Amino acid sequence: MTEPQETVETRGNDRVDLIAQDANGDGKPDVWVSDTDGDGKPDLFQFDTDGDGKVDITMVDLDEDGNPDQIVDGDGGHPPVV
Repeated sequence: MTEPQETVETRGNDRVDLIAQDANGDGKPDVWVSDTDGDGKPDLFQFDTDGDGKVDITMVDLDEDGNPDQIVDGDGGHPPVV
């Protein structure tokens, strides 16, 4: 990902660092990368591929080897509140 990137804290009891990225230059974040286990490596990736504000694809890298172990297409969920 290219600049600018922004690290924010999400809501909840546990701290989760989230990087939000505007990948297509429209001024709205459309990629969210999270470190859900706190080891400093990203393991959850969410993408809004059509710009409607909803997550279209979720990828999870459970063993953090750089290859997604699970991909959910058409997830339709909402991105994290930032």
